[in-house]
Amino acid sequence: MSRAATRRSDVLLGHLKDKTMAISVGDKLPSVTLYKMGSDGPEAVSTDDYCAGRKVVIFGVPGAFTPTCSAQHVPGFMQNADAIKAKGVDAIACVSVNDAFVMGAWAKDQGTGETIDMLADGSGELAKGMDIELDLAARGLGVRGKRFALVAEDGVVKHLALQDGGELTTSSAEETLKAL
Repeated sequence: MSRAATRRSDVLLGHLKDKTMAISVGDKLPSVTLYKMGSDGPEAVSTDDYCAGRKVVIFGVPGAFTPTCSAQHVPGFMQNADAIKAKGVDAIACVSVNDAFVMGAWAKDQGTGETIDMLADGSGELAKGMDIELDLAARGLGVRGKRFALVAEDGVVKHLALQDGGELTTSSAEETLKAL
């Protein structure tokens, strides 16, 4: 049984042993609904459907339009998208605890087009399910998700770079490309 399945089982049985057990390699991504901005408004995107039968790179940022995310993280994946996809990756997605309208505006600002799917985790369900919540309430930002990058095949995490700090290091596009 994967760590995520064990963790879910422990929660259901009421005896969670380690509340800080974040998702790890070998775990299945949580089954949640994210949203992307479509031509007629927000469109639901199931993580199960998004990952089904595909190799995907998903990177997460603490917030849209924030300095490091806008100046380094998204641009790095834009610049390396062709090289990443040449390694057999079917899709690249950026996830943030923001709403679909903000992610849609940020996609336009960053010029992501069809290169990166900008997915909103508006209620933080993915961050919670991955156990990577980041409490920035003291800074007026509420609860967000930690900076990360992962490679998943058919929804199973094959590579994970999870960062605690605000700097962009192990979850950069360049480091993700090396892991592929």
